[in-house]
Amino acid sequence: MFVYDFDRLNDFLKRILQKHITPETQTWLEDAARAAAAHDMSKFNIAFVAMPRRTGKKLIEISSAQQEDLRSRRKDFNISGWTADRLARVWLLMQLNPADKSRYHAAAENLFLNAEMGELVSLYSSLPVLAYPQSWAKRCAEGIRSNIGQVLEAVICNNPFPSEQLDEAAWNQLILKAIFTDKPLLDIVGLRERRNVNLAKSLSDYAHERWAAHRDLNPLVWLCVAPFIDDHNFSDIQRLFSSADVRERDAAALVCYESAYAPAKEWLSENREIRDEIEKGEISWDKIAAKVSV
Repeated sequence: MFVYDFDRLNDFLKRILQKHITPETQTWLEDAARAAAAHDMSKFNIAFVAMPRRTGKKLIEISSAQQEDLRSRRKDFNISGWTADRLARVWLLMQLNPADKSRYHAAAENLFLNAEMGELVSLYSSLPVLAYPQSWAKRCAEGIRSNIGQVLEAVICNNPFPSEQLDEAAWNQLILKAIFTDKPLLDIVGLRERRNVNLAKSLSDYAHERWAAHRDLNPLVWLCVAPFIDDHNFSDIQRLFSSADVRERDAAALVCYESAYAPAKEWLSENREIRDEIEKGEISWDKIAAKVSV
């Protein structure tokens, strides 16, 4: 039903939330939670919509130690940068009674169908904590097609659900959408683990389109290609080596470092200074990302 210990996570989020709302709002929110547990959908829906007026939009303060504690309760879950109304909405969704799968699904799905932007952000943020996770994969795929920046970011960034539940085609579409919309690629949970040959081919094709149009390409895309360098696409990496952009040259070096392709390993062995810089952490995808965001 849940892919985490519900009671541990529920208690943690409630304690964090209580530090950011008034006692009166706590009482109101607990009443809404009882409505969710009882499937009183009228009261639940009204509370969900009214959340920002009740909780405000104060930024949630969470320490690095608390964030690590959170991840021990729900793998890769992250609430950094959330506001009080967003967290409260997600917590309220957790209170829905999951005993009847069809009623549970209908209650949450109805919110998706009628939501405005802020509500959609909260709803997509809640996917990692909803019951019956496999049943929300299509809804997640729908979110990838959104043209609303904040909604798309809630789906793509710091959200463990897509990497856990999307099939390869939908996952690849998420990565491509993130690239097309300039989302921070390193904030995608599971980016390395779910690299695949079909995505690598799509990204190589995309790179050729950008180059043909004399347009720049985010060098971080090559992180997804690194394990799949072969005779067909090594020329792409060689092109990066000759680039005037140090970020592209660093990306090429990292690709060779992560690749098992013999010519790539040979290049790296011939450029030991660069290999040493990688092993010392002086060249890394994180450092490239910092340069890209400047």
